[in-house]
Amino acid sequence: MLYIFAKTTYNITVLLLIIQLIQIKNTKPLIQKSGEIKVFEVDWKSRTPIYEQIVEKIKELIIKEVLKENEQLPSVRALSKELSVNPNTIQKAYRELEREGFIYSIPGKGNFVAPVKAKINAKKLSNLKEELKKILQEAFFLGLSKEELMEIVDEVESKTKGGTQRD
Repeated sequence: MLYIFAKTTYNITVLLLIIQLIQIKNTKPLIQKSGEIKVFEVDWKSRTPIYEQIVEKIKELIIKEVLKENEQLPSVRALSKELSVNPNTIQKAYRELEREGFIYSIPGKGNFVAPVKAKINAKKLSNLKEELKKILQEAFFLGLSKEELMEIVDEVESKTKGGTQRD
């Protein structure tokens, strides 16, 4: 009798796993373009606010050129449904991205990836360099070697642009 119960429980567990796999397979991607799937998820356990996570993920997709110039982003409603997030949160993320110059909106049409603007990028790059200098000073003070720094730079570069390792 115990053997039959254990076998039945095992079969139910296998069926549940199969159902979950089918559900995962049938979920629609966040953004789909010519067979290419671009998906991101929200980390519900993170202390980082959800809208900031969305902002960072979209920035990452834009920086890595997964999202191209003038490409339309998902609507607020579609993205909120896909991520199970309040539409106001998505709208806040889009507003922040627009404020930072990563996207632009056309009323009645949607949100689009902004073209690269040299002046804005130069200003942002200048600010980032200053922040980087402060961080590097602290890192060197704490004992980071130049070799370790170069390894980090190579790692970040390869993740960002798919570049090759330094010689």
